[in-house]
Amino acid sequence: MNKTVKNVYEGSLDAKGLRFAIVCGRFNEFFVSKLMQGAVDAIVRHGGKADDIDIAWVPGSYELPFAVKKFIQTKKYNALIALGVVIQGATPHANYINSEVSKALAQISLESGTPVSYGVITADNIEQAIERSGTKAGNRGSDAAMAAIEMANLNKVMPSGK
Repeated sequence: MNKTVKNVYEGSLDAKGLRFAIVCGRFNEFFVSKLMQGAVDAIVRHGGKADDIDIAWVPGSYELPFAVKKFIQTKKYNALIALGVVIQGATPHANYINSEVSKALAQISLESGTPVSYGVITADNIEQAIERSGTKAGNRGSDAAMAAIEMANLNKVMPSGK
């Protein structure tokens, strides 16, 4: 017996009419600027307007949640994109940053009801950061923007429960 599911919710990849905020960590700016360019390009290529994108730079990835939350509090954005690059050094410092930032961004998204896309590269070395910021492994900023577009549209069609 074949049963058809009645309600299936999906977000489209159409950025037309959507507003985004992108928060970029300045630490490892060489890589993060490439992620930001990839995110803006993805939004524009999918129908969004550059005028509907606001960008803030913070000192590093650890500061991303603060600026993301400030943007969300304005209620002007359909989705936010957090971009940063954390490269593992000789100490476990990078692990602590990555863990705390990812948890904080997820919590902000859940509490606010506004999608927050995680575009933080966590690399073991500079070569991995290069690969993930626009060379052979793609551009994590572009990937994060695509997720933000889809989630913003999904958020518009999902039942709210209010």
